[in-house]
Amino acid sequence: MRSLTLPTEPEGEAGMEEEDREFDPSMPPPFTLADIRAAIPKHCWVKDPWKSMSFVARDVAIVFGLAAAAAYVNSWFVWPLYWLAQGTMFWALFVLGHDCGHGSFSNNKNLNNLVGHLTHSSILVPYHGWRISHRTHHQNHGHVENDESWHPIPETTYRGMEFWSKTGRLSFPWAMLAYPFYLWTRSPGKSGSHFDPRSDLFVPNEAKDVMTSTACWTAMLATVVALTFVVGPMWMLKLYVVPYWLNVIWLDVVTYLHHHGYDKKVPWYRGMEWNYMRGGLSTIDRDYGWFNNIHHDIGTHVVHHLFPQIPHYNLIEATEAIKPVLGEYYRDPKKSGPIPIHLVEPLLTSLKQDHYVSDSGDIVFYQTDPTFSLSSPQHVSERTP
Repeated sequence: MRSLTLPTEPEGEAGMEEEDREFDPSMPPPFTLADIRAAIPKHCWVKDPWKSMSFVARDVAIVFGLAAAAAYVNSWFVWPLYWLAQGTMFWALFVLGHDCGHGSFSNNKNLNNLVGHLTHSSILVPYHGWRISHRTHHQNHGHVENDESWHPIPETTYRGMEFWSKTGRLSFPWAMLAYPFYLWTRSPGKSGSHFDPRSDLFVPNEAKDVMTSTACWTAMLATVVALTFVVGPMWMLKLYVVPYWLNVIWLDVVTYLHHHGYDKKVPWYRGMEWNYMRGGLSTIDRDYGWFNNIHHDIGTHVVHHLFPQIPHYNLIEATEAIKPVLGEYYRDPKKSGPIPIHLVEPLLTSLKQDHYVSDSGDIVFYQTDPTFSLSSPQHVSERTP
């Protein structure tokens, strides 16, 4: 496949070999979405509800097994290990519910909704409310204004944000605790709640679904409160609350890394420059080592964004099939050891560098606000123009 080059070349370098030129990921690709689809084996699209349910059974068994073992041992040497393991399993349950929302779990809508509500409500996620907003994210991925999840903030909006809003979105570790607050208030510059059927997120015929999920979420919260009175707040904190927040960290870290990365700069689009395929190609695959199988290969994100109907257990094969078509437009993830410590650097550096995008321009990249600092709100307000 031929390489695309930047639109301008320094004088005197016209004869440079094509393979030596710098690749520009914002150039229109020489292939179509149909070309990518045609490369994927037909069996990768097949959804096996029994196989999908086997992953649910596995994850639920591990969740209850971990809780029982930790409660039985009840040692402060064990609890931190339990929190890490259980928080990871809560995140795995979230991914299964996410698949239900896409319809990649099975072809049975009722089964998808049942499993989606059970997996998501158990970790305090409103299934339909989030499913609908996530659908908006997929339909508009890579679009500055219309994307829903971890989309860039235009400069004017950024300049008008309060210090604490910037801190909550752009600073470690606070940005990695954002998800529950996003469910209630969405991202800066947007309004609405995933719990409110009257929110701008939804159309009128989705109100019943949203109310159903909000009721399930409320029932789960009531169950957590009731169990707190039964077993005591410390037991509930150890068994559920701490793993819940570690699950939130997993969710925010993974979703952030799939749409950011100082090591893999990606373009964002507006207007006529945006289309579904180019937006999907702006996502990034990541390798999580041992965790790949545990959280159902969610790191194979590019093919998932382009074709969310593919079941998670076929994503790796589908990705390998489309690589020859994508060529340089596919950003091969850096391979991990058992623990994905290599992702710490792109996460922290991206949070320091990726602050806003220009208010104008149909192809934009993240820019850095050098005045942003955690020193004090007054310090920032004095220095920010």
